[in-house]
Parts: sequence; structure tokens; C-alpha cells
Amino acid sequence: MRELEQLRDRHRLGDAAVRRLEALVACVSTDPAAPTTVRDPAAVVRDHLADSLVALELREVAAASRIADLGSGAGFPGLPLAIALPGSVVSLVESSARKCAFAARAITECEASNARAVHARAESWEAGLQACDLVTARALAPLAVVAEYAAPLLRIGGTLVAWRGRRDPADEAAAARAAVELGLEPGPVVRVMPYDGALHRHLHLLTKVAPTPPRFPRREGMARKHPLGAAPQDVRSRQATSAPQGEHCRPATSAPQDGRSALATTAPSDRSRR
Repeated sequence: MRELEQLRDRHRLGDAAVRRLEALVACVSTDPAAPTTVRDPAAVVRDHLADSLVALELREVAAASRIADLGSGAGFPGLPLAIALPGSVVSLVESSARKCAFAARAITECEASNARAVHARAESWEAGLQACDLVTARALAPLAVVAEYAAPLLRIGGTLVAWRGRRDPADEAAAARAAVELGLEPGPVVRVMPYDGALHRHLHLLTKVAPTPPRFPRREGMARKHPLGAAPQDVRSRQATSAPQGEHCRPATSAPQDGRSALATTAPSDRSRR
């Protein structure tokens, strides 16, 4: 396949890696349970393999020895990276049992002995805590949420690489604020072109520079429900909307004697977003 030959040349892949990538393309294209709408083999190479392998151009990825791919789904980007980096150990972490079962079949079909499927949520994967020098995530969640998932899993000096599309200043600012709480430091945002004509493709890097506080990981679902890094006005808005209905609708007709309104005597909740 010409598209695979181009990937081989671009990333200097060996013949064994190319054969395993061919097996992965066949698995995704023909398995009716594959959790992707991309079925045409050439499109699988372009949209999944090329998009995954472009991260090999980062030193942090090429040199990684223990990798966790969060929300791996059909195995991207983790499984192509495992094939391209046979000296690494790659965990495909996926909370959906159906998707995890497919990833396990794909690993077998590709003979990627350095990869394994892990049926778990990132927040509850205790075996991965402080064990990874690279965490990857592709189209998983807002960047601040991904940062919270990744930070407890990273060793000091490890890196989160998040695949994103068009840049979003608000999302990036929230992630930078969250990073302060997590022991992470935002790094460069690298524009990449995994194939000709690809637009708005970026890899966001955050490096772990300090221990993550012991209150992380929080319990399942809290990262999305109460995300870190919210702008102050967003926090105030959330606190107001979460107030008990009786307080929220209390009329201001019976002001206290010191002249303050009744609403002013109701302190907003001090619960932080994340």
C-alpha cells in the first residue's frame, strides 16, 4: 500500500513494523466491532495511522519507554506507537469493555507483544500511578480534564502529549491554570501535518515538574463534573447555579437591620470546580 510506504519512509520504520501496521489496517477495516466509522483502508492509514505516528517527530515520544494511551478506543494513537517503538511498553487504557475487547483483538492480530489493553478509567488505574514517562490522549476531553487524568500517572519529568484540532485560547488557558495545581508545566504547542492537506492539527505538551498533590486522582467523574482551571467568573456562575432553590429564590423584601439585602447574607458555596 503506497500510503504505508510513505509512512515507512517518513518515520524510518522497519519491515516488521510495516507488516504489523498492515495487519492493524486490515483489522480496523474488516472487524464490524471496530469502534470507528473510518473503514476504507486508505482512510484508516491517513486518519488513524498517520495521525498517530506524527508524534514520533517529538523527542519526548520517540524516547519514551513506558506509555499510557488514555481513552484509547480503537487503539489510536497507542497501538501504532507501540508498533513503531518495539522497545517501549504501551498500555491502551479504555473504560468501555466493548472498545477494550477490540483493542485486545487488534493487539493479537498485529502481534504487538509490547502493548496491552487495560479495561479501566484513568482515575482508577492504580497500577499506572507515577509509572509512565509518556501519556497520550487523542480527542478525549477538554485539555484541563486530560491534564488531570494524566498528571498522577506521570513520573517527574514525564510528558503528556494531547492531540487537538483547531487551537482554543480559552481551553489552553484553563489547562495552564489546572497545570499549576497538578505539578505540570505547559510546554510548546506543536503544529503538525500528518498527511498532505491536513489542517488545524496540533500536539499539546505538558511536562510534570513537581509531585502531583495526593488528593489526585479524584473519584471517577469529578474531573469532568468539576474541572480544574475554570476562570473566576465561571466558578462564581457555577456556585450560583448550584445554590439550593430556597436560597436562590429568596425575596429581598426583608432586609436585615444593618441595611444589607437578604441575598447578601447568603454566602455562595466555597466548593471549587475541581
